[in-house]
Amino acid sequence: MSGISAREGDFHGERAVWLRAGAYEAALLPEIGGNLIAFRDTERGHRYLREPGPEEMDAFKANPLIHGIPVLIPPNRYEDGKLKWRGVVYQLPVNEESTGNHLHGYANTSAWELVRFGADDEEAFAEVKLTVDKGHKLFEYLPFKFSLRLRYGLSAHGLAQQLTLVNEGDADMPVLLAFHTTVNAPFAPGSTARDYKLKLTIGSRWELSERMLPTGRHQPLTPEEEAMKHDGVYPFFASMDNHYTAAPQNGRNRMELTDTRIGTTLVYDVGTSWKQWMIWNNGAREGFFCPEPQVNLVNAPNTDLPAEEIGLFSLAPGEIWEETSRLYVLEKA
Repeated sequence: MSGISAREGDFHGERAVWLRAGAYEAALLPEIGGNLIAFRDTERGHRYLREPGPEEMDAFKANPLIHGIPVLIPPNRYEDGKLKWRGVVYQLPVNEESTGNHLHGYANTSAWELVRFGADDEEAFAEVKLTVDKGHKLFEYLPFKFSLRLRYGLSAHGLAQQLTLVNEGDADMPVLLAFHTTVNAPFAPGSTARDYKLKLTIGSRWELSERMLPTGRHQPLTPEEEAMKHDGVYPFFASMDNHYTAAPQNGRNRMELTDTRIGTTLVYDVGTSWKQWMIWNNGAREGFFCPEPQVNLVNAPNTDLPAEEIGLFSLAPGEIWEETSRLYVLEKA
């Protein structure tokens, strides 16, 4: 494949690694959460992820959650900022006043180390690393030593992501992870949001309290949510800040976003280790939405639900957990 390259550059004034592979282009921001901020088809003008414009960079850096692919550790909401683990209650700051909860952790605002980048005959790649130890803000509240590596590869097959978590400490640690992936709808010039259908491999919807915390009960799906599981639905049919179990179909756990006008489908295949989905669509305002794969249920360590059901598991010292995801494009035959 021609036109494969990786280079350091900038993204609206911020240090970036740019990957190219044929018509595809991607940009990674090591120092702003290791965020994969752009994935594009330059020949067709498609922009699959929501990117901040030059005038939005200050706001993006202050709250880098609804652009690109931010990493969440620990993800989503924790009641009163508390996180219970193996008989100990850890206290995180309450940073969402409206609910009285802690929200989303610190990985998305941390500077990550750029480990390496390069290109070969098949792909361009970049790898970044987050090390949580003494001196890191998260370690102040959750004193678990670990490293998290993210490797992105761009090729003719789209964008591949490899995630590797290593317990570098001397105690069992909970695996609490999610991606706040932000997808454009529309992603193609000339299309409107009404041209789009969203399919997501959801199972049941968790009932959420007024504080946006799971009650432990499930709710019946609406007809639109049933359509989202099967043939697809307009992504802004209602305001969504919803939490679901993941229910893989045909062995895969994924989102499909189809532009029915041009017959192009963006596939976000996240792997079956992600046992939950969040979906947020900005109050049903057209333009973008967030299909968020989560390892665990919101507030999982603070519940009494079975660990396997809510995706709550641990890593012993020296153990490694790894998962892969991929964003790629299918064209209608």
